[in-house]
Amino acid sequence: MQTEPAKKEDDQEIEFDKKQLIKMGIELGPIILFGLTYFIYGLLPATAVLIGASVFAVLLSKIVLNHIGLMPVITAAVAVLFGGMTLWFQDTVFIKMKPTIIYMLFGGLLSFGLITGRNFLASLFGQVFNLTDEGWRILTIRWAVFFITLAIMNEFIWRNFSEATWVYLKLFGFTGSTIVFAIAQVGLLSRYEFKADDQK
Repeated sequence: MQTEPAKKEDDQEIEFDKKQLIKMGIELGPIILFGLTYFIYGLLPATAVLIGASVFAVLLSKIVLNHIGLMPVITAAVAVLFGGMTLWFQDTVFIKMKPTIIYMLFGGLLSFGLITGRNFLASLFGQVFNLTDEGWRILTIRWAVFFITLAIMNEFIWRNFSEATWVYLKLFGFTGSTIVFAIAQVGLLSRYEFKADDQK
């Protein structure tokens, strides 16, 4: 029979996993709806859906999780701005540039934090991961380089390939590579996990 502390710890772990699943669903929802709409109606209607879904995702995060993350807010703001310009000018170039702007913003913010001695990843995820200063520094460098690489790739793809190719890569390539890259950091998270013995 489980002791009370062990049972409480298991309940907290289940609650954390549930919140992470909800958070992932909220974050992936807009891009999934964008893709479905594109394949049925085209890029302009999909852009309108992306704008609405991005704003709704932020509101849903506040209602369900009682928390609004910085990254979803930035993503929604850029979606509204560049998606709005796409619809206003009837020019899909703006929505194709949106991922570039978002990735460069994330990569730039992380790089700026490192240069100025502030670690934004630690501020955002310090309650989730307990890493040493060196661990946060290495993780931040990796994510900054990753985001900047995605920005360059997005620019290259939409300028040199068909619209359909860009949409496929946006949906599956960029999203998939982000998930794979995040999973690939598990070794680093384990290696640089802060332990009580580190204080001695």
